[in-house]
Amino acid sequence: MYRKCESRIEEWIENNKKALLIYGARQVGKTYLIREMLKRKGVSFCEYNLIERTDILSKLKEIDNASDISALLALHSQMPLKEGESVVFLDEIQMYPEIITKIKFLVDEGKYRYILSGSNLGVELKGIQSIPVGYMESFQMFPLDFEEFAFAVGVKESYIAHMKECFLQEKPVDSIVNDKLMQTFYYYLVIGGMPAVVNVYSDSHSLSRICEEQINIVNQYKADFTRYEQENRKLKVVSVYDNIPAQLNKQNRRFSFTMLNKELKFDRYEESFLWLKDAAVAIPTYIVDDVKSPLQMSKETNVFKLFLSDVGLLTGCYPDYVRKELLEMNPEKEINCGALFENYVAEEIYAAGLSPYYFKKQAIGEVDFVIEKDGKVLPVEVKSGKDYKRHAALNHLIENKKLNKAYVLSINNLEKNDIITYLPIYMTGELCKQKTIGLDDLIAPLY
Repeated sequence: MYRKCESRIEEWIENNKKALLIYGARQVGKTYLIREMLKRKGVSFCEYNLIERTDILSKLKEIDNASDISALLALHSQMPLKEGESVVFLDEIQMYPEIITKIKFLVDEGKYRYILSGSNLGVELKGIQSIPVGYMESFQMFPLDFEEFAFAVGVKESYIAHMKECFLQEKPVDSIVNDKLMQTFYYYLVIGGMPAVVNVYSDSHSLSRICEEQINIVNQYKADFTRYEQENRKLKVVSVYDNIPAQLNKQNRRFSFTMLNKELKFDRYEESFLWLKDAAVAIPTYIVDDVKSPLQMSKETNVFKLFLSDVGLLTGCYPDYVRKELLEMNPEKEINCGALFENYVAEEIYAAGLSPYYFKKQAIGEVDFVIEKDGKVLPVEVKSGKDYKRHAALNHLIENKKLNKAYVLSINNLEKNDIITYLPIYMTGELCKQKTIGLDDLIAPLY
């Protein structure tokens, strides 16, 4: 199962002496990918899962000295470790986030190299006093995006390459390729990007087994909520998470805490909402009332839409007939796919390293997404039905703010119409890609 972040792990294995930290929501494939990349590159390594190895965990908590820690890990390794070569892989470090503060000394010691992974680290690391800047690199893993999913289910590389070329040249996709990618997109809505669910699909093609696996993942998330969250907020976190599908099915999709309890306001649930965001199981999309860069300056932190981290987990909350009709791609059924389409778009924006926002102003209306890409602000409308060219709010925004570029994502092929470019929705990932600019290109020498 190809993952785009393989290259980052490979580069670390070959060239980097710092520690590497990979974090993200549970079940996005962190442990499997790290293990497989180390094996693929022929690296000598030992692995400790700190949930399973409570004996090692308890001893680590008693030790402060770097040489004692490395000696302990080497002693209990299943295979001999080679100083200066072997890698120590510490998994589930949310059980002992304090190890992060000790990484500096372990890197300085230089006996072994260290790779760490964990879930809920956005939550757990808030209590850490010292992050070892200069001694550790890190990145976040996400569920498979659409492109990774397409490769996993057997879409030809030439089809993906053709799609990318069409995006860059703003020309329609070949009809056969477009049909195949659109079918793949609807499958992605149902299956999602959690590796275990994708594997179930590949092994069995059973819709019932796919749903079972999705339920298992949601149950694991809820177990995490109650395992790591403070006692007085456990039920609040679960309540917010459980209400996301219902809130997304509202016409405006804005998350309202009064749906949980008419007497409650945002400030009573703010910490629980932020917990889900920091644990990477929910994606907030904040409202902005202007489209000037930087967008963060005009966002309201208490007005937002809240999407799930994986669209398949959202679809798993729907009745069986909805999933079947999505797979059949039957336009006559007129399924209300708006929430699923927007959840997918939010995921792709977030996975690309961008922050999703949406625009709303009384005199203009509401536009589904606004993104900041390569220094430019782009409004993005999402259409799940046949009337994809009806977008009054987007038109008003373009006219009012004198914009020169906007996008509409829909189930139709690419079409250019002056300022607005209509993209097939499976191109969302291409739309969100940013140019890679080296700092050396931006800063001239002083002397």
